Amino acid sequence: RNSHIFFNLFSRYHVKPVMQYTEKLLATIRSVAPESIDNPNCVVLTPGIYNSAYFEHSFLAHKMGIQLVEGRDMYVDKNFVYMKTIHGPKRVDVIYRRVDDDFIDPLVFNPKSVLGVPGLMSAYRAGNVNIINAPGTGAADDKAVYTYIPDIIKYYLDEEPILKNVATYRCERPDELKYVLENMNNLVVKPVDESGGYGVFIGNIKTKEETDEYKTLILSNPRKYIAQPIMSLSMHSTFIDETEKSEQRHIDLRAFALMGKDETYVLEGGLTRVALSRGNLIVNSSQGGGSKDTWVIENQ
Repeated sequence: RNSHIFFNLFSRYHVKPVMQYTEKLLATIRSVAPESIDNPNCVVLTPGIYNSAYFEHSFLAHKMGIQLVEGRDMYVDKNFVYMKTIHGPKRVDVIYRRVDDDFIDPLVFNPKSVLGVPGLMSAYRAGNVNIINAPGTGAADDKAVYTYIPDIIKYYLDEEPILKNVATYRCERPDELKYVLENMNNLVVKPVDESGGYGVFIGNIKTKEETDEYKTLILSNPRKYIAQPIMSLSMHSTFIDETEKSEQRHIDLRAFALMGKDETYVLEGGLTRVALSRGNLIVNSSQGGGSKDTWVIENQ
């Protein structure tokens, strides 16, 4: 723990603790249990030990004091979900899933999936188990949805957005497609259905051949792409192993928020992602990026 390693630093600057996050996460999970359940049995559903985030799944389950399970550890009977234990079946009321929609129920989604639980969606639709995040919420990960956010805020909240969107061009619109194709050198183009920095085109670092190749991809399926101006990311001093020196690198901030039945909680801390290669704007760990703990200091 950083508070142990940097004890004097944390004490001097009164860094706010983040260890309460798992307590808040558990409270959020329990809050969405089916109405008739007073003491819900909650589990963390993981794809298994070969998943890159398995350590995180295991850590969170341990800290919350709930079971870490794989799909094969549960089954559905008469629209109720049960976990296999050495003492016999135990009903499951809430599943904090770390498995993508496509794989949570082979009877509804990908029939080849061995990561999910057959019949889980039937139990969910019957109201006998709750799943977080709910199936379908991943629709917000479609980057084309980003263009609708201001209108969504106005429609559902009757409020004006506090922060304006970055200008975003949807290539499925003919006039915006024309603009994108004519200004590739000044744009970042992204597939709407990808994550982790995969498939991202940054125009000012590409050759003419690479640009022409990407234009062909866009034209083959314009609906799949959006484009935005190249933004100037913040920079921060970063220790580089190869040079054994601190150098400036691009960063972004990942915040953590929990929304349960009655409460929304924002962690007083965060994770700063950093692009470790000079000049790179892609901070994703899957593309060679790193991370920095972000500390919030109490008001003095």
